[in-house]
Amino acid sequence: MIVFFKNRSAIWILMALLFSGSSIFCQTFKNEKKSKLKIKSSSIETSLRNGDDDLVMASKYEDLAAELIDNNDLLKAEEYQTKAVDLYKKNKTKTKLADALRTLAKIQEAQNKTQDAILNYNDASKNAQRKSNTIVNSSDVSRLKNFNNPNEQSNSINQKISSLKKESNPKEKEEIVDAYKQLAEVNIKQNNSEAAIQNYNNALEEIQGNSVEKNTIKNEIADIFANSNKLEQAIAMKEDVLKNVDSLKDVGQQIKQRQGLAKLLILNNESDKALQLIQDSYNLALTKGKTIDAKNSLMQLIAYYKTKDDAQKTLQLYDVFLQKLESLIKSDSTLIDKKIFEETDQKIKQLEKEKSLQEELISKKNTFNYFLIIALIVLFLLILVIIRYSFAIKTKNKKISLQSLRREMNPHFIFNSLNSVNQFIAQNKEREANKYLTSYSSLMRNMMESSSKDFIPLQHEIDHLQKYLELEHLRFSNQFDFVVDVDESIDADAILAPNMLIQPHLENAIWHGLRYKEIKGLLVLSIKNKTSFIEITIDDNGIGIEKSNSIKTQNQKIHQSIGLQNIKERIKLLNDLYKVDISFTVINKVNDGGTIVRLKIPYLNKV
Repeated sequence: MIVFFKNRSAIWILMALLFSGSSIFCQTFKNEKKSKLKIKSSSIETSLRNGDDDLVMASKYEDLAAELIDNNDLLKAEEYQTKAVDLYKKNKTKTKLADALRTLAKIQEAQNKTQDAILNYNDASKNAQRKSNTIVNSSDVSRLKNFNNPNEQSNSINQKISSLKKESNPKEKEEIVDAYKQLAEVNIKQNNSEAAIQNYNNALEEIQGNSVEKNTIKNEIADIFANSNKLEQAIAMKEDVLKNVDSLKDVGQQIKQRQGLAKLLILNNESDKALQLIQDSYNLALTKGKTIDAKNSLMQLIAYYKTKDDAQKTLQLYDVFLQKLESLIKSDSTLIDKKIFEETDQKIKQLEKEKSLQEELISKKNTFNYFLIIALIVLFLLILVIIRYSFAIKTKNKKISLQSLRREMNPHFIFNSLNSVNQFIAQNKEREANKYLTSYSSLMRNMMESSSKDFIPLQHEIDHLQKYLELEHLRFSNQFDFVVDVDESIDADAILAPNMLIQPHLENAIWHGLRYKEIKGLLVLSIKNKTSFIEITIDDNGIGIEKSNSIKTQNQKIHQSIGLQNIKERIKLLNDLYKVDISFTVINKVNDGGTIVRLKIPYLNKV
């Protein structure tokens, strides 16, 4: 028996060396057909290199996690499922996030990570888009929290089953099967074997065409029979499962099922049948390249022959196993896939780190760009404010200039008016002086009321001009008569006119043309309605521009020049400020003598 133990030690030393990644794996990688694990992990590697979007990556992480679950690598499955959950959270995809969180919770529950599972079931409930999904996840939270209270667990599971049965989705069918299995597990904790078997049978009724899942449940029922010392029923159930497994040609399950059935047969004192099954599983494992399964079957055979004290047979089994071990490992796709996946997993981790660093750099760059854009926007707004403020100042200055130019007209008018009053008093014309002062004060009051306005209603302007002409006629009654002709089609109350722009032209016509005329002259102020503007004409038959200039003093010439310049500046400022087109022309009448001034004012209702 000393040789027996030495040989067993030698086997495990050799296997450990081979499993650690020797050249045997490297030589066989190229010749192996790609497994699902390899395909799905390589797909993630490719997607990371190509920079696929987050939702594509999340879906591929979930696919790999599902494959890892099938390979019983729950720790790695949890890792990749967590990555999928993180990406769904990042993209706020609630429906997919809820499903991904539930899957993650199931993986954690299978590893007895109860608290983590509770948290994720709870999050799945919060993100669920359908009421039934919320109820299902909430019941799983309650089930796990009441681990030591089977009655409460049963209530939670039954509530979940009731909610799921209201749905017709195939996915809900899978959830119902899981719920019945959970209920059976609770029954087992309560030592209620009959109820457990009933719930497993309920689960079987819900399965549609999933023979693998059916076999798993039947094995659970067989275990209940075995634990209840109902070996005959347990063996019958296992034999039924073995037939199904053989029909599916699932090598791994064929081996495991023979091993499990052999254990029951040994307990039932059917050693010969058991030995044949163990030998079959061992040969199948050697033939199909299942190293771990071959080791397990070998240990079963050794244990059997130890009970028979057959050391020679034991040594023979060791020698055969050692001879075939190297070729067995070379052909073991499971071990090769595991080694390949480990390497691909490392590449994936490296690519994820690179992607994370790249995203961090992009984030910093974007932050800088956002800051720069904000700074430019602030600068642009500041420039706009400055421009607007500058424009406002210019506009204000123009308005001040307009007011200043208007006020330049008033002192001259006031001086001439007071001079006329003085003249009436000197001539003892008290009545004329009183009448003049009354009219003058009325005109001045009206002018002062509108002195701050650039535009006033045309009717107000006509009233001012009428009063002004009356005053001047009172002073120079022997020199001229006047006529004010306003087109009846003009709505003078609705149309706006520039304030104090017409009066200087009337003043020029009287003071520089009509008052020097030897016979009595005529001044006509006409306001006509044109297509797109109002035409104001000031027509006098005075001495004319040339003769007037010849008899004026130097001061009078300067004053007239300043007055005309004042009018031009006011018109320019009005046009700039209010975007209008006001213009005037002066025409010297050659034959009859006198002057015509024409003003064109566009129709304005508001400014």
